[in-house]
Amino acid sequence: MIENKHKNKWMQLPRNVVVGHGVINDTGKVCKDLKLNGNALVVSGAQTQKAAGKTVEVILEDEDFNVNIAIVKDPTIEEVYKVKQIANETGSSFVLGVGGGKSIDIAKLASKQLDLPFISVPTAASHDGIVSGRASIIKGKTTVSEDANTPIAVVADTAIISAAPYRLLAAGCGDIISNYTAVRDWELAYRLRNEPFSEYASIISKMTARILIESADTIKPGIEESAWTVMKALVASGVAMSIAGSSRPASGSEHKFSHALDEIAPNPALHGEQCGVGTIMMMYLHGGNWMEIRSALHKIGAPVSASELGIEEEYIIRALLIAHNIRPERYTILGTGLTLEAAEKMARITNVI
Repeated sequence: MIENKHKNKWMQLPRNVVVGHGVINDTGKVCKDLKLNGNALVVSGAQTQKAAGKTVEVILEDEDFNVNIAIVKDPTIEEVYKVKQIANETGSSFVLGVGGGKSIDIAKLASKQLDLPFISVPTAASHDGIVSGRASIIKGKTTVSEDANTPIAVVADTAIISAAPYRLLAAGCGDIISNYTAVRDWELAYRLRNEPFSEYASIISKMTARILIESADTIKPGIEESAWTVMKALVASGVAMSIAGSSRPASGSEHKFSHALDEIAPNPALHGEQCGVGTIMMMYLHGGNWMEIRSALHKIGAPVSASELGIEEEYIIRALLIAHNIRPERYTILGTGLTLEAAEKMARITNVI
């Protein structure tokens, strides 16, 4: 008997990606094009329901869909259970996450566990989770990354996204630029640990970071073209993760640093903001051009230091010292950890503290 040694890989990619001015009005058409029918469940936060969720509800009803609403709060596993219960009680046949990362993460994980199609309708471009097949969910006191549904469609209205607080868009830039060090960590794990590596995914991931660095001068508050640029990068980053079959192309040592801050800092900053600052320091460790990273983030208006994050310097150092313990199975430049002297030196040289 001859053993079949051919590789076998599944990739989940969005079938429809609609980005542009006023495209939220095409949500119903997108659902029809995907041959969805029956009951729709719109998952959103209290504020985003007013800003966009209600619009989606009306548009879907105009296309003869029955629509139910689930208002969610924090991205906890309890909220995921609540959404699943509402979906089961209403006989929902597909789920739409309308809002920021919180609503979309809850919706995509609930839809995965319910085995229902999921559509992402972001109202802010704050991180690449709006397109990826991973969800950041709080279990107990810890934030974990869970395997979730990749959206079968993304409907990103740049008019709505550009009207959101600019801080969210700048944070999204930080999350994308962090792909630079994430890919370097991935390459390192491939060389030192023989971890599976995708050349295609790494190229796409690095390209998205390069696009934002080269566009840093043009990304400004209230400009819809800026929202367009960032959304394109976020979609491409999500595709890279789908090709890789993991978050490796977009999550490395800089994300470990951010998650460590989430655990210890009294008032953490936004995920993308922390990842951006982490990227500056991790690029220093990799021996790369950390000054270019810092300059691009500064031009965009994203934080580049502890003071701009609103986090005391002591927590930056503590996070650096424990970051290697976050997802220890994911090998990065942090290895088995930094010494106190090395962490302080790096943070000072890169002007983070």
